[in-house]
Amino acid sequence: MRQNDPIKNPDMYEELREEGASKEKSARIANAAAQEGADEVGRRGGHAPAYEEWTVEELRDRARELDLSGYSDATKDELIGMLRNH
Repeated sequence: MRQNDPIKNPDMYEELREEGASKEKSARIANAAAQEGADEVGRRGGHAPAYEEWTVEELRDRARELDLSGYSDATKDELIGMLRNH
């Protein structure tokens, strides 16, 4: 791994992506775990409900917070896809 690689723990990143975490969240957790250790990151981590449990309005609000575009007419499944792949 080169020092300038954006993802410091690529295995953890891929595992988080497979579990449905967004690219941003996966990178943030993987990089923190590489720097501080997975146990430390795991102890302070929280839990949010899966996007499937969110309402369409909550998903749209989150898309707005992230400055995504094209979310206003999106279906729930499309919104989930946008949020997980931004």
